[in-house]
Amino acid sequence: MPDDDRAATDVAGPRPGTVHGWKATIAVAMSNYIEAGSIIALATSLTLWQEFFGFSDWTVGLVAALSANAFGAAIGAAIGGPLGDRYGRKFIYTYDLVLYMVGTLLVVFATQAWMLVVGVVLTGIAVGAGVPVAWTYIAEQAPRLRRARHVGTAQLAWSLGPAVVFAIATALVPLGVLGTRIVFAHLFVIALVTWWVRRGLAESTIWTAQKDDRDAATSRGETVRHRGLRELLSHPRNVKALLFLIGVYTLWNTVAGQMGIFMPRVYQSAGVENPANQNLLQVLLWTMTVVATYFGFMLLGDRIDRRLLYGIGAALGIIAWVLLVFTHVTMPLLIMFAVIWGVSAGIGAQAFYALWTAEMFATPYRASAQGVLFFIARIAVGLLSYFFPTLLALQGVAFVGTIMIVLLVGSLLIGVIGAPDTRGKSLEQIEEERYGARVQP
Repeated sequence: MPDDDRAATDVAGPRPGTVHGWKATIAVAMSNYIEAGSIIALATSLTLWQEFFGFSDWTVGLVAALSANAFGAAIGAAIGGPLGDRYGRKFIYTYDLVLYMVGTLLVVFATQAWMLVVGVVLTGIAVGAGVPVAWTYIAEQAPRLRRARHVGTAQLAWSLGPAVVFAIATALVPLGVLGTRIVFAHLFVIALVTWWVRRGLAESTIWTAQKDDRDAATSRGETVRHRGLRELLSHPRNVKALLFLIGVYTLWNTVAGQMGIFMPRVYQSAGVENPANQNLLQVLLWTMTVVATYFGFMLLGDRIDRRLLYGIGAALGIIAWVLLVFTHVTMPLLIMFAVIWGVSAGIGAQAFYALWTAEMFATPYRASAQGVLFFIARIAVGLLSYFFPTLLALQGVAFVGTIMIVLLVGSLLIGVIGAPDTRGKSLEQIEEERYGARVQP
């Protein structure tokens, strides 16, 4: 540990303002590891919990819909985004992981169904509050010529979470429900360490400058109004950006959300009965996402045409599902599916969504926009999650796969047609170009 960091850390934890640069980026990006890890922890354990508590397929869908994958995260995003704009990005990090840790402990020690459900809901609300603000904070603190690289760190963490959790879950398969409890306990430990480090985060410099302007105006006796959700949802520039990003992210995330929580069941329906093999396929998929995120999005996102990079990622996702739906399913084909989708996800809609949302909205709206968009995306995931297990059981992979392909084609077309030209520009410059002038706080 560098001397200045060591000196700034005592029994009370890191002092505010001492965690910055890449260390701050990584600490904030861990929201994505925790979010994705929570989704996969539940995905690998749903069948075990179903057997343990005697759930029906409909109840499984309900638990999935209330989780960090869907409605739980939607509620958190609706709360966290606006609060992040009003009280600061760091405000969210003071409380979100405390709530998350309470939720994970309920799951770890669940002996009754209500404990599992409440724990799942609390973890969902916590990550829903934290993830949109994390993307906002990272983009605001990133150098303009390396914004994609910094934002890509969140995508990297989001990819690493499932890779690690699937690997742990695979090793713990023989332990049954106990293994699942250990997986959630590991997430509790990660959350605790992350919360401790985040206590030293500095506030976003862009948000702080805006707050200083507001305070100065107030001290001069001027009336300062908060630019809240009403203005976010009524300004023509904001509405246009919201519709574009809903098309890019909500359509794609509805697919990814089903894959994150139900992909082991898809593999089972395709003939892979062994849970360990199902998890290993997911380890491969997410490992490829990690690799593609770093070598694709992080290294190229600030250097080449983003419309082209996005299009390649979106097209690969469609190819992966076409192979799964319209060809004879064998283990080599499933391996090919995992590789192609993994690469697609690494340079696909979520990474660009996190980047474009930060770039396309002015500072007073930025976290609120993230919250609204994340809310809509997770509601869409939750609605389909409620029906997905039953549709898969009754109609099979071909039916649900066709739904996935239609959604992915829509995301591809909207993203390629509407991709903004923001590469290499500061957030202030983009704001002036989009709104005609800086948006006053």
